[in-house]
This record gives sequence, C-alpha cells and structure tokens, in this order.
Amino acid sequence: MLQVLLVGLGGAVGAVGRYGVSVAVGRLWETAFPLGTMIVNIVGSLAMGLLVGLLARLLPPHQQEIRLFVAVGVLGGFTTFSSFSLDAITLIERGEWNQALLYAVLSVVVSIPALYVGLLITRGAGA
Repeated sequence: MLQVLLVGLGGAVGAVGRYGVSVAVGRLWETAFPLGTMIVNIVGSLAMGLLVGLLARLLPPHQQEIRLFVAVGVLGGFTTFSSFSLDAITLIERGEWNQALLYAVLSVVVSIPALYVGLLITRGAGA
C-alpha cells in the first residue's frame, strides 16, 4: 500500500510540475511548436539519468522508496519520456543495440498512429 501511495503522490507532484512548465513556457514564448513538452521531455530525461546514476552510486538504505516516489511517481508524472529514455539506454548498456533501436522506432512509429486511430474512432462515434 505504501508503494502505491508513493507513486501516486509523486505522480501528482510531477503532473503539476509538467503543467507549470508548459504554462510558463507558453507565456514566455508564443509558438505553435510544442516547446513546453520538448523542454519537459529533455529536463525529465536528464533528471532520470541523474537520479538513476546517484541511486546506483550511493545505494541509500531506502533506495526502493526513493525510486518509486521520484523515478516512477514524480518523473513519470512529469514525463513518461524519461522512462522511455531510461529503457532505451538500459538496452544499449546491455549491448542490445538492435532491441534498443526496435524499441525506440516502434514506440514512435506505432504510438503516433495509435493516437490518430483513437481520434478517428472517437470522432467517428460523434458523427
């Protein structure tokens, strides 16, 4: 139960952070380009790398709780792109370059059309 609470609370913090960054970026730069999302993805991926590197190096006694709250919760709520990036790098570090490439390409090439199909389904349902 504690694990679910840690992830949920962290996710709420991350989602609010993502919204805050998007609003701030939108106020600073008026553009149709999704700059806020891109910044969140880059910052979240950097933060995930720093966190995972520190946890591996320092091995704190409550590593699992920290990982659940910060990596899965906060950073997962902030941007799932950081998890995607970590998964890809983990495959690369294992020497599984083909798997990493397949994972990255399929994630993008399949996810974007999947979203579009979802839109088509819901738009067709209202017609």
